[in-house]
Parts: sequence; structure tokens; C-alpha cells
Amino acid sequence: MKIYYSSDDSFEANFDELLKRGAMDIEGVSQIVLDLLKEIRVDGNKALRAQIARFDRWEPQIDDELMVSVEDMKKAYDSIDSELKDALQLAYDRIKDYHQKLMPKTWMDEEANGTILGQKVTPVDRAGLYIPGGKAAYPSSLLMNVIPAQVAGVEEIVVCTPAPDDELNELLLAACHLCGVDKVFKVGGASAIGAMAYGTETIPKVDVITGPGNIFVATAKKLVYGEVNIDMIAGPSEIGILADESAKEDYLAIDLLSQAEHDEMASSILITTDSELANKVSDKVEEFLSKLSREEIARKSIEERGAIIVTSTMDEAISLMNEIAPEHLEVVTKDPMSLLDSIKHAGAIFLGENTPEPIGDYIAGPNHTLPTGGTAKFYSPLSVEHFLKKSSIISMSKQGIQDIGEQCALIANTEGLTAHEESVRIRLR
Repeated sequence: MKIYYSSDDSFEANFDELLKRGAMDIEGVSQIVLDLLKEIRVDGNKALRAQIARFDRWEPQIDDELMVSVEDMKKAYDSIDSELKDALQLAYDRIKDYHQKLMPKTWMDEEANGTILGQKVTPVDRAGLYIPGGKAAYPSSLLMNVIPAQVAGVEEIVVCTPAPDDELNELLLAACHLCGVDKVFKVGGASAIGAMAYGTETIPKVDVITGPGNIFVATAKKLVYGEVNIDMIAGPSEIGILADESAKEDYLAIDLLSQAEHDEMASSILITTDSELANKVSDKVEEFLSKLSREEIARKSIEERGAIIVTSTMDEAISLMNEIAPEHLEVVTKDPMSLLDSIKHAGAIFLGENTPEPIGDYIAGPNHTLPTGGTAKFYSPLSVEHFLKKSSIISMSKQGIQDIGEQCALIANTEGLTAHEESVRIRLR
């Protein structure tokens, strides 16, 4: 792996390049995606079937072929071994328990004069979840998207996932059965986002779309935002690690590779105060690479988007990591908890040497759908909040409007909105 020293004259330029890791050419594919979305908005299923033939190499002859049957999902679940069923169930239970703790509550507060203020929390009616497919299928992504929607109380959940050559991953179907999902459609890419955003004869229009995807999915989500709500614009996966001399080089090396094996665009960055550790980790990465099932992908990621940075102090290391604002951040130091207050920007924070990032991907409980490319500075992980909306509650008593109405009318008058002013004053007479 490339090793940079923060004290070098060239460091600032090299670091600026690392900060661009999440750049996606959304502008370059926007017209393609716009055309696909327009086709679906105008022609519905007809356009959808043509796009599936174009991109997924099979063409549904009737609309019913777009939908996965409940029987097929149950059959897939029944076919997996009991240990895997138990593992999926454990993941389901832990994710559900964590997200139940995140649920905001409706509340109302009564003032002394009888005025009531509050907030009503209500789930959206229908959620659309995009689950990637193709080269790899991720049943964990299904759990991480379905469960918070269910905990939020969403009545109707729609799942879209690509089916290249009309084939679906059986484990993904098994996870659908486990979650009790009954509306699953074999549609991928921007086509799926358009179908859920606008609705077709078969796929219902949703209120919010969540889930990761490639640049076409990300672009489509950005373009339909406003027609529906979305979770975030997610890019390639990434990991940042803060480590001191106490860290084990083999732990750090394999954790860096746990993200690099996702895809060639993934980013893995270690920042440490120990130059000896930096060199050991670099050697270990090379040693582990040859043993990976996805060596070619991981190697390209590490060579093009991986880096080890050596700083003089941990404060400097934390400052640089806050600039990076990684999707996943591991803190592998003698006392990781003592650094927590200084960490400002990260999608998920993994504290201590026994907390590898993959434990969060699958089974710890917090959501693994996280902001990437530095957007952790202003985005949060997927949660129940993405499937909820909040309404303000206001109920003025007679005394309540008498107490503050004059001031309200004055502000309205100052803004030149006389109907606003009179609407209040008529109640003060």
C-alpha cells in the first residue's frame, strides 16, 4: 500500500486526492438516466420490460413475470441449512432490537394557559427498497432496509432487485421470506428507481426509496428526489482506521481488505502514529491479498484508492480522519473510548480491536447503509427516521392566543400580510 507521511511537502496534494475518492460522474450519466426515467414515466411496464431486455438479458412477456412469487421465496428459505437460518434470525432480531430503540415518539406538552404544542410521528404509507444484485447479492442489505421500515410501521414495502438472465440469488429470496416481504420485483438499476418513483401498472408508486446501488441507481435517486424522498446518494464502500502502536498489523490489514474486496472503487485508509506499524500493515495486506477469493478486485482497490498515512500525533490523525469523514471508522488504540468525543464525522464508529467492520455489516444491530464519500459530514445512517414523517401539533387556548396574539399580529403587520394580521386580531376582540 502507498504510505504517506504528513510531514512531507507533497502530503497536502496527496491528501487532497484521497478526499476525492467518492467522486462519481453523475453528470456524465444523467442524460442516460433521464431518458430511462422518462420512458418509464410515459410507458410504464412496456418501457420496463424493454429496459430489462436491454440491461438484464431477458424480456418478460407478461407483467406477472416481473414479480417474485411468495412460494418461491418460501421455497428458497426452506432450502437453506438450519445454521444459516439461525444466523439470519439472530441478525434479524438484533437489527430489529437496535432500531426499536431509535423510534421517536409522538408527544404533546400543555402550557399553563391551556395551549398545547407537540409533534405527531407517522410512518409513510409505502416504502420502496432497492437491493443490489448481479455480481453479488446481499441478503444483509435486505434486512438492513426492511427492518427499519417495519419498525417504523410502514404498511406496504416494495422491494426491487435486478435479475440478470432472469436469475435471482436464493439467499436473497430466503431473506425476503424471513422478513415477511411479499412484494418483490425483478427490476434493477435506474429502471427500478423510476418504477418505484412514478409507479407502473405492476409496481406501485412509493413515498420513499432507500438502498445502495451503482452510479446509475445513485443518479436516478438524485433525479427523482422531490417526487419521492430518498435516504442518501451512496457511493463506493470505504473504511478508515485510526491506530496507535498497540494495534495488531494482521487485524488492520484484513480489515482494510474487507472493504477493498467490495469493488474496485472502494477506499481503504489507515492513519497511524506508528511508522513501523504502517510498514508491517502494508506487508500484511500484500500477504493477505493472494488468499482472497476476490483478489483482483481488492488489489485494484488497494492500489488505486488505498493509503496509509503516518502522523506525528493522534490529534493530527483524528483531524485528518474528520476531513475524510469515512463511511466506516475503526478506532484501534489503547483507549479508543477516550477518542470518541474528538471524532466528528463518520457513518459508523467501531471501537476497539475486537470490533471489526464486518460485525456491523451483518449482525451487531446498527444499520450498514451509511453515508460515503465524505457525506458523513451531513448525512446519517439509514434508520427508522427515513420511513417516518413528523407533523407539528398546535392547539391554542382562548387565553393562549390572548397572551401572544398581539405580538404575532405585529410581526404579520411588519411583513405587510394584512390577512395574516387580521386572522389573529379578529380572535383578540
